[in-house]
Amino acid sequence: MKTILIIVITIFCLQIKAQVQKQPPKLSIYHLKGDYYIYTTYNLFGKELVPSNSMYLVTDEGVVMFDTPWDSTQFQPLMDSIEQRHHKKVVLCISTHYHEDRTGGLDFLKKMGVKTYSTQQTLDLCIKHGEKQAEFVFTGDTTFSIGGKTIEAVYTGEGHAPDNIVLWCGDVRLLYGGCLVKSTEATGLGNLSDANLKEWPNTIRKLMAQFPNPAFVIPGHFSWKSNKGLQHTLKLLKKG
Repeated sequence: MKTILIIVITIFCLQIKAQVQKQPPKLSIYHLKGDYYIYTTYNLFGKELVPSNSMYLVTDEGVVMFDTPWDSTQFQPLMDSIEQRHHKKVVLCISTHYHEDRTGGLDFLKKMGVKTYSTQQTLDLCIKHGEKQAEFVFTGDTTFSIGGKTIEAVYTGEGHAPDNIVLWCGDVRLLYGGCLVKSTEATGLGNLSDANLKEWPNTIRKLMAQFPNPAFVIPGHFSWKSNKGLQHTLKLLKKG
Protein backbone atom coordinates (compact mmCIF):
# COMPACT_ATOMS: atom_id res chain seq x y z
CA MET A 1 0.00 0.00 0.00
CA LYS A 2 2.85 2.37 0.90
CA THR A 3 4.54 1.64 -2.43
CA ILE A 4 1.34 2.40 -4.38
CA LEU A 5 0.95 5.70 -2.51
CA ILE A 6 4.53 6.70 -3.36
CA ILE A 7 3.93 5.91 -7.04
CA VAL A 8 0.71 7.95 -7.10
CA ILE A 9 2.43 10.93 -5.44
CA THR A 10 5.36 10.69 -7.86
CA ILE A 11 3.06 10.65 -10.90
CA PHE A 12 1.12 13.62 -9.53
CA CYS A 13 4.32 15.60 -8.97
CA LEU A 14 5.56 14.82 -12.48
CA GLN A 15 2.26 16.02 -13.95
CA ILE A 16 2.45 19.28 -12.00
CA LYS A 17 6.07 19.77 -13.13
CA ALA A 18 5.10 19.16 -16.76
CA GLN A 19 2.27 21.70 -16.54
CA VAL A 20 4.63 24.30 -15.04
CA GLN A 21 7.21 23.68 -17.76
CA LYS A 22 4.57 24.25 -20.46
CA GLN A 23 3.87 27.76 -19.18
CA PRO A 24 6.00 30.33 -21.01
CA PRO A 25 7.78 33.08 -19.05
CA LYS A 26 5.66 36.20 -18.63
CA LEU A 27 8.40 38.35 -20.13
CA SER A 28 11.20 37.31 -22.47
CA ILE A 29 13.89 39.63 -23.84
CA TYR A 30 16.05 38.62 -26.82
CA HIS A 31 19.05 40.46 -28.20
CA LEU A 32 18.46 40.72 -31.95
CA LYS A 33 21.44 42.67 -33.26
CA GLY A 34 23.47 45.66 -32.18
CA ASP A 35 21.26 47.90 -30.06
CA TYR A 36 17.98 46.17 -30.97
CA TYR A 37 16.04 43.88 -28.63
CA ILE A 38 12.78 41.97 -28.97
CA TYR A 39 10.61 41.52 -25.91
CA THR A 40 7.66 39.15 -25.73
CA THR A 41 4.73 39.12 -23.35
CA TYR A 42 1.63 36.91 -23.32
CA ASN A 43 -2.11 37.31 -23.06
CA LEU A 44 -5.28 35.41 -23.85
CA PHE A 45 -6.91 35.56 -27.28
CA GLY A 46 -10.05 33.48 -26.91
CA LYS A 47 -8.85 30.54 -24.82
CA GLU A 48 -5.32 30.52 -26.23
CA LEU A 49 -2.31 32.12 -24.56
CA VAL A 50 -0.73 34.13 -27.37
CA PRO A 51 2.77 35.70 -27.46
CA SER A 52 2.98 39.36 -28.41
CA ASN A 53 6.25 40.68 -29.85
CA SER A 54 7.42 44.23 -29.33
CA MET A 55 10.87 45.80 -29.44
CA TYR A 56 13.16 48.38 -27.94
CA LEU A 57 16.21 50.22 -29.22
CA VAL A 58 19.04 51.42 -26.99
CA THR A 59 20.45 54.84 -27.96
CA ASP A 60 22.88 57.30 -26.41
CA GLU A 61 19.91 59.44 -25.35
CA GLY A 62 17.80 56.65 -23.85
CA VAL A 63 15.68 53.69 -24.89
CA VAL A 64 12.97 53.77 -27.56
CA MET A 65 10.12 51.26 -27.33
CA PHE A 66 8.23 49.97 -30.35
CA ASP A 67 4.75 49.33 -28.87
CA THR A 68 4.01 48.35 -25.28
CA PRO A 69 3.68 44.99 -23.49
CA TRP A 70 0.33 43.24 -23.85
CA ASP A 71 0.41 41.90 -20.29
CA SER A 72 -0.13 44.77 -17.85
CA THR A 73 1.69 42.90 -15.08
CA GLN A 74 4.89 43.22 -17.12
CA PHE A 75 4.97 47.01 -17.55
CA GLN A 76 7.20 47.61 -14.54
CA PRO A 77 9.29 44.41 -14.90
CA LEU A 78 10.18 45.46 -18.46
CA MET A 79 11.25 48.93 -17.33
CA ASP A 80 13.28 47.42 -14.50
CA SER A 81 14.95 44.91 -16.83
CA ILE A 82 15.89 47.62 -19.33
CA GLU A 83 17.40 49.84 -16.66
CA GLN A 84 19.31 46.98 -15.01
CA ARG A 85 20.68 45.70 -18.32
CA HIS A 86 21.46 48.98 -20.08
CA HIS A 87 21.60 51.57 -17.26
CA LYS A 88 19.29 53.77 -19.30
CA LYS A 89 15.68 54.86 -19.04
CA VAL A 90 12.92 54.54 -21.62
CA VAL A 91 12.39 58.00 -23.14
CA LEU A 92 10.16 57.37 -26.16
CA CYS A 93 7.48 54.92 -27.32
CA ILE A 94 5.82 54.60 -30.73
CA SER A 95 2.57 52.64 -31.02
CA THR A 96 1.92 51.00 -34.39
CA HIS A 97 -1.89 50.73 -34.16
CA TYR A 98 -4.68 51.20 -31.66
CA HIS A 99 -5.29 47.65 -30.36
CA GLU A 100 -4.51 46.89 -26.72
CA ASP A 101 -1.49 44.70 -27.51
CA ARG A 102 0.19 47.84 -28.94
CA THR A 103 -1.19 50.60 -26.70
CA GLY A 104 -2.03 48.96 -23.36
CA GLY A 105 0.96 50.45 -21.54
CA LEU A 106 0.70 54.03 -22.80
CA ASP A 107 -0.79 55.49 -19.62
CA PHE A 108 1.82 53.71 -17.53
CA LEU A 109 4.63 55.06 -19.71
CA LYS A 110 3.25 58.61 -19.59
CA LYS A 111 3.26 58.46 -15.78
CA MET A 112 6.91 57.38 -15.97
CA GLY A 113 7.74 60.49 -18.01
CA VAL A 114 8.07 58.68 -21.33
CA LYS A 115 7.07 60.57 -24.49
CA THR A 116 4.45 58.45 -26.24
CA TYR A 117 3.58 58.80 -29.92
CA SER A 118 1.04 57.47 -32.39
CA THR A 119 -0.47 58.61 -35.66
CA GLN A 120 -3.48 60.90 -35.55
CA GLN A 121 -5.53 58.05 -37.01
CA THR A 122 -4.47 55.75 -34.19
CA LEU A 123 -5.33 58.37 -31.58
CA ASP A 124 -8.78 58.86 -33.11
CA LEU A 125 -9.41 55.10 -33.00
CA CYS A 126 -8.14 54.85 -29.42
CA ILE A 127 -10.61 57.54 -28.38
CA LYS A 128 -13.44 55.87 -30.30
CA HIS A 129 -12.79 52.40 -28.84
CA GLY A 130 -11.71 53.41 -25.33
CA GLU A 131 -8.08 52.32 -25.63
CA LYS A 132 -5.08 54.00 -23.99
CA GLN A 133 -3.87 57.04 -25.89
CA ALA A 134 -0.48 58.47 -26.82
CA GLU A 135 0.38 61.96 -25.62
CA PHE A 136 1.79 63.14 -28.95
CA VAL A 137 0.67 62.50 -32.53
CA PHE A 138 2.20 62.69 -35.99
CA THR A 139 0.64 62.74 -39.42
CA GLY A 140 2.06 61.15 -42.53
CA ASP A 141 5.28 59.18 -42.75
CA THR A 142 7.61 60.44 -40.03
CA THR A 143 11.28 59.94 -39.18
CA PHE A 144 12.33 59.87 -35.52
CA SER A 145 16.00 60.67 -34.86
CA ILE A 146 17.40 60.05 -31.40
CA GLY A 147 20.84 59.29 -30.05
CA GLY A 148 22.34 58.76 -33.49
CA LYS A 149 19.60 56.33 -34.52
CA THR A 150 16.86 56.79 -37.09
CA ILE A 151 13.43 55.16 -37.08
CA GLU A 152 11.06 55.62 -40.00
CA ALA A 153 7.34 55.31 -39.28
CA VAL A 154 5.57 54.37 -42.51
CA TYR A 155 1.95 53.83 -43.50
CA THR A 156 1.26 51.95 -46.73
CA GLY A 157 -2.44 51.22 -46.23
CA GLU A 158 -5.00 49.21 -44.31
CA GLY A 159 -4.56 45.57 -43.39
CA HIS A 160 -4.86 44.03 -39.95
CA ALA A 161 -6.28 47.38 -38.82
CA PRO A 162 -7.14 50.68 -40.55
CA ASP A 163 -4.22 52.48 -38.91
CA ASN A 164 -1.40 49.90 -38.88
CA ILE A 165 2.02 51.43 -39.49
CA VAL A 166 5.44 49.78 -39.65
CA LEU A 167 8.80 50.94 -38.33
CA TRP A 168 11.93 50.73 -40.46
CA CYS A 169 15.47 50.88 -39.05
CA GLY A 170 17.81 51.16 -41.97
CA ASP A 171 21.09 50.68 -40.09
CA VAL A 172 20.29 46.98 -39.60
CA ARG A 173 17.63 46.67 -42.34
CA LEU A 174 14.95 45.85 -39.79
CA LEU A 175 11.24 46.00 -40.61
CA TYR A 176 9.10 45.99 -37.49
CA GLY A 177 5.78 44.94 -39.02
CA GLY A 178 3.69 44.55 -35.89
CA CYS A 179 0.33 42.89 -36.43
CA LEU A 180 0.24 43.86 -40.11
CA VAL A 181 2.75 41.06 -40.73
CA LYS A 182 2.12 37.43 -39.86
CA SER A 183 4.77 35.09 -38.53
CA THR A 184 5.88 32.32 -40.87
CA GLU A 185 4.65 29.84 -38.26
CA ALA A 186 1.12 31.33 -38.33
CA THR A 187 -1.53 29.14 -39.98
CA GLY A 188 -4.22 31.82 -40.00
CA LEU A 189 -4.69 35.58 -40.06
CA GLY A 190 -5.62 35.93 -36.39
CA ASN A 191 -7.86 38.75 -35.18
CA LEU A 192 -9.85 40.03 -38.18
CA SER A 193 -12.27 42.29 -36.30
CA ASP A 194 -10.82 45.42 -37.95
CA ALA A 195 -9.14 43.83 -40.97
CA ASN A 196 -9.47 45.06 -44.54
CA LEU A 197 -8.91 41.81 -46.43
CA LYS A 198 -9.25 43.52 -49.80
CA GLU A 199 -6.53 46.12 -49.19
CA TRP A 200 -4.21 44.06 -47.00
CA PRO A 201 -2.39 42.36 -49.94
CA ASN A 202 -1.82 45.73 -51.61
CA THR A 203 -0.45 47.15 -48.38
CA ILE A 204 2.01 44.27 -48.07
CA ARG A 205 3.13 44.58 -51.70
CA LYS A 206 3.81 48.28 -51.20
CA LEU A 207 5.96 47.43 -48.19
CA MET A 208 7.90 44.84 -50.18
CA ALA A 209 8.55 47.40 -52.91
CA GLN A 210 9.59 50.13 -50.48
CA PHE A 211 11.79 47.93 -48.28
CA PRO A 212 13.19 45.12 -50.45
CA ASN A 213 15.29 42.37 -48.87
CA PRO A 214 15.01 43.28 -45.19
CA ALA A 215 17.38 41.39 -42.93
CA PHE A 216 14.78 41.13 -40.17
CA VAL A 217 10.98 41.14 -40.34
CA ILE A 218 9.33 41.22 -36.92
CA PRO A 219 5.66 40.15 -36.75
CA GLY A 220 3.32 41.11 -33.95
CA HIS A 221 2.83 37.53 -32.76
CA PHE A 222 4.64 34.20 -32.73
CA SER A 223 8.09 33.43 -34.15
CA TRP A 224 10.21 36.18 -35.71
CA LYS A 225 13.18 33.97 -36.69
CA SER A 226 12.37 34.08 -40.43
CA ASN A 227 12.55 37.23 -42.55
CA LYS A 228 9.89 35.91 -44.95
CA GLY A 229 6.89 37.18 -43.00
CA LEU A 230 5.72 39.48 -45.79
CA GLN A 231 5.64 36.67 -48.33
CA HIS A 232 3.91 34.38 -45.84
CA THR A 233 1.28 37.01 -45.09
CA LEU A 234 0.45 37.21 -48.78
CA LYS A 235 0.06 33.43 -48.92
CA LEU A 236 -2.31 33.45 -45.96
CA LEU A 237 -4.34 36.27 -47.50
CA LYS A 238 -4.59 34.34 -50.76
CA LYS A 239 -5.90 31.29 -48.88
CA GLY A 240 -8.29 33.41 -46.84
